[in-house]
Amino acid sequence: MPKITVKKRHVIRKSQIADLLRQLVDEIGASADLFRSDRIERAETDTAVGIYLVDKKPLLIATNDWAFPSLRGLVEHPIPERRVVVDAGAVRFVANGADAMRPGIVSISPDVRAGHPVQVVEERYGKPLAIGIALFDAAYMERQEKGKSVKSIHYVGDDIWNLEI
Repeated sequence: MPKITVKKRHVIRKSQIADLLRQLVDEIGASADLFRSDRIERAETDTAVGIYLVDKKPLLIATNDWAFPSLRGLVEHPIPERRVVVDAGAVRFVANGADAMRPGIVSISPDVRAGHPVQVVEERYGKPLAIGIALFDAAYMERQEKGKSVKSIHYVGDDIWNLEI
């Protein structure tokens, strides 16, 4: 994948900030307050997700349907919501962009919903490795024995992670 180029960036209006934060609250609840700021910029790029700069740092990603913290946002402001925890054997693969497979998942927070973003974290220290889209609800994922559970969209070392602004 080629390096992300920021075509332009601009400060978004207060009404757009309110809409973005409303989407964020829908996904992560009260933890959205960690990302509240008077100055949020949108970086115009060629990626599938929108990148939002909170105080000049790429802390949020969003689509038309949802908003979620980027990996940098999760490292800076850890949140307990929407967690899928993988074992040590899966860390290397997930950190390189692989989808999270059910045999490697050790726990799933009950607020995981199909089609919504989740953070994939490692078991020992709880550090975020990837952001993905849950393919199933938490209850079904718990019963699942094999197969993909989370489709990776942003991982450590990818272009969004390495974005310098």
